[in-house]
Order: sequence, then structure tokens, then C-alpha cells
Amino acid sequence: MLSKSVRDLEGALAELKSELARSIRMDGPDAHQVEVDHLVWCHARVETAQALAEWADQSKNAVARQLADVSVLDALTYLRPTDPSVALRIRIRLAEIAEALEPLEDVGSSADHRILRATLRDFAVREIKPHAQRIHREDLDVPDEVIADVARLGLLGASIPSAYGGALDAEDSKSMLIATEELSRVSLGGAGSLITRPAILVRGLLRAGTEEQRRKWLPAIASGEKLVAVAVTEADHGSDVANITCRANQLSNGDWEIDGTKLWCTFAGRSELLMVLCRTAGGGYHGLSAFVIEKPPFAGHKFEFRQGDGGGLRGRAIPTIGYRGMHTFEIVFEHFRVPGDALIGGQAGLNRGFYLTMDAFSVGRIQTAARAIGLMQAAFEDALEYAKGRIVFDKPIIANQVARAKIGAMALWLHGSRQLSYRAARLLDEGNGQTEASLAKLYASRMAEAVTREATQLFGAMGYSEETDVSRYFVDSRVLAIFEGAEDILSLRVIGPRLLEGKS
Repeated sequence: MLSKSVRDLEGALAELKSELARSIRMDGPDAHQVEVDHLVWCHARVETAQALAEWADQSKNAVARQLADVSVLDALTYLRPTDPSVALRIRIRLAEIAEALEPLEDVGSSADHRILRATLRDFAVREIKPHAQRIHREDLDVPDEVIADVARLGLLGASIPSAYGGALDAEDSKSMLIATEELSRVSLGGAGSLITRPAILVRGLLRAGTEEQRRKWLPAIASGEKLVAVAVTEADHGSDVANITCRANQLSNGDWEIDGTKLWCTFAGRSELLMVLCRTAGGGYHGLSAFVIEKPPFAGHKFEFRQGDGGGLRGRAIPTIGYRGMHTFEIVFEHFRVPGDALIGGQAGLNRGFYLTMDAFSVGRIQTAARAIGLMQAAFEDALEYAKGRIVFDKPIIANQVARAKIGAMALWLHGSRQLSYRAARLLDEGNGQTEASLAKLYASRMAEAVTREATQLFGAMGYSEETDVSRYFVDSRVLAIFEGAEDILSLRVIGPRLLEGKS
């Protein structure tokens, strides 16, 4: 029955796509941005329902089956909003599901993945969680001992093959996602992003770097000797990467000199390696190159590094409402010199940096989905525990049907995001999945806002207090739909065009 419903979904989506494609071919996609965005979100709901249905079929779990049923119904309602009573039925079903909820994060996983999650959860709760609130409220650096422990477990090398010092199975992206989930569950800014930055650079080096570059940097990244930050965005060119202006000019001796400013460079102070996208030729996508720049690490909210020949690099942390700990920097290059072998891929990589960076960001995006899922898991668990223990009007909050409907919805959003991301991870391991990774990031980021919003609501006034973790989850969730590809850009410039071209 479920497979038939999924086929109905696919048919309804195909009809919508066909209808929109005719109009868009006539006028162009920019004249129909609202329609394209609607198509993308329809596609996201259909893909999520499919992922949940596959999970339910594979696991034979009753609650997974119920969540898949509701997800299919929700997606059909979004595609064909004809019966207003369906939304009411969905909420009632969600309240019923909440009565039978059980821990589901490991349902359908292999024994190795279950052991990995249990090991990392125990580590994260014991070693990282005690620091989380203080890092956030005082806007502190991630403690060195946390970084050392994460490196000791091999997590910084989660995306690195064993030949270059990686400790986990670099061909198994699900393991990397589980690690990111568990670190993000205790602290997004204090731990959850520690794996993401190196994963982006690692993919770039594995796809396009020279063998000398891989052997020089990958073991150092895997061991934690060299921490990584990524510098792409500029003040007037956020997602509009084709028009960045930070420039690298090659000198007569083969070295490069970099001038310009980058924004939103998370962890740029503490890191020793910066992956920097620079303009090396004329305008547009074809004149960009990616570099790996080495620098000393700096603690705190600002730094300055001067070279002996007069070049320099300085940075200042940009104050943010959440996602604290790693700090996100504005950095300024002034005649900053780097050796010729800093260009990823050597001369073969010249002016190919845009394509390399966009491919590498597919790993960053699937990692962001995992960060969102970890944040949702924490908010869901805290809200469920609070709803069971908090007595209002002589009964626990969870005894109220509306509260149970909220908890059921949180479970749907959480597990839908998780299964969508695992599906994309399988495709990435097969050498595909860039669009699916973007879709998982898009969907999970928005769902994280919904889940953390409902968690703070169930906590009431205490949810608005910085004394509770859920207030931190709420402000941290807001960044997810902005970085690693802003929500509207992913929808209109990345996912939408590929759907209209008939690509998944």
C-alpha cells in the first residue's frame, strides 16, 4: 500500500514539473521564481517520503512505517491542497504516533554504525557537553582539549582514506554523518562543525590535488596537527561566487600574492590551513582558482600575521546570535605571499577552482544536514523529557493531545531529514548525489528551525531562558539555512535548474 502511495506522489510531482516546465521554457526561470521554489519544496517532500518509505520497508519497524505513511500524506497534501480536512487528520495521526515513540536513530542501521553512534554519544556527552553552554554564553573558543579528543578519535580524518592517515572508512559517508550528528547533538558551535571544514578541503584535494599535496596535507589534517577553515564568501558576493574579487597574482618566481577580503570564514583564527577561492583570470566562473594557505593558529576574536616581506593577513570575529565557539571571521589579505604549490592541482588546477569548490561543497552540504539532524535530536529529546516531567493543570504536558501532535511532528521532521541525508550519502559514495546533498541540506536546515521552535514552545518561558539548552538550539538552528548555500540560492540556482533539466 505504501509503495502505491509513493508512486502516486511521483506521478503528481511529474505532472507539476511538466506543467511548470512549459511556462518556464517560454519566459525563463527568473520570471517564475516562486513556481520554481514551490517545485523544489514539493520535490523535497516527495524525496523525504520516499526515503522514509525505504527505511520503513527495510527496517520493518512499526513506528517508522507510521512516520512514512504520514510523510506520504503530507507530501500529497502539499502537491494537491484540495481537502482542508487532511491537515487535521495528519495532526491527529502525529499525536497518535507520539504515544508510541521509541529511540529510532539506529533503526535499520548496521551493527558497526550502531556501535559507532553509541561510542561517539558517550564521548560527546562526557567530554564536550559540559563545555557547551559556557562556550555559547561567553562566546569562547572551542577548548583545546575538545579538539585534541576529537582528533584522537580519528574524527578529523573521517573523510580521509587510510592511505593518508584517515581512521574511519572514508568510503562510508554515513559514518561521517553519524559522527557529525553526535557532535552537533551536544554543541553545534563547540563541536558539530569540527568535521565539516576539513571534509570540504579533503574532497577538493582528493578530487583535484596533486599526489604531493595530498601527502603533505591530508595526514596532518587527519591527525589534528593542521585544522582547517574555508574562505569563499565576500561582502558583496555571498552565494554569487562567480563575481568574487579577492585576487591571486602569480609572481615571476612562481609564488602567488593574494589581496582582498573574505567574510564568514568559520574557524579562521584557530586554523592552520585556509582553503581560499581567488580570482586568477577574467570575470565569471572560469577565472577562479583554489589555494591552500598555511598560517599560524590564533586564539580569540582577532588576529594579525605579518610576513617578513611585508605581506600580511588579519582577521576579526563577527559577532553572531548563535553558532559560537569556532567564531566566524572577516579576513583581509594584503600582498600575502604563498608558494606556487599552494594552488590545488598545480597548474592543472589553474582557473578550475569554481568547479572544485562547488563539488567540495556537496560534502559540506551533506555535513550541514547532519549538523541540523544532531541539533534536532537534542531539541527533540529535551522537549520529550520536559513534556513528560512538567506538570501543568495537574497533568504532564505530554498528556495533552496538542503537545503530542507537536512531538509527533518533531519526530517526523527529524527522521525524515535523517533518512533523506543517508540516502544522499549513499549516492555520494557512488560518485553522484551532489543535487541530493543540496536537497538534504535545504530540507534539514528548515526542519531544524521548526523542531527547535517547537521545543522552545513546549518549554514555555524556560525555553526563552539562556539557562536551558533549548534556547541555544533555537538560535543555532537559524544559521543552517544560510551557510553552505543559502536556502533560496540552493532552491533557485542549484536544485531547481537540475529538476527542470530532468536531472535528480
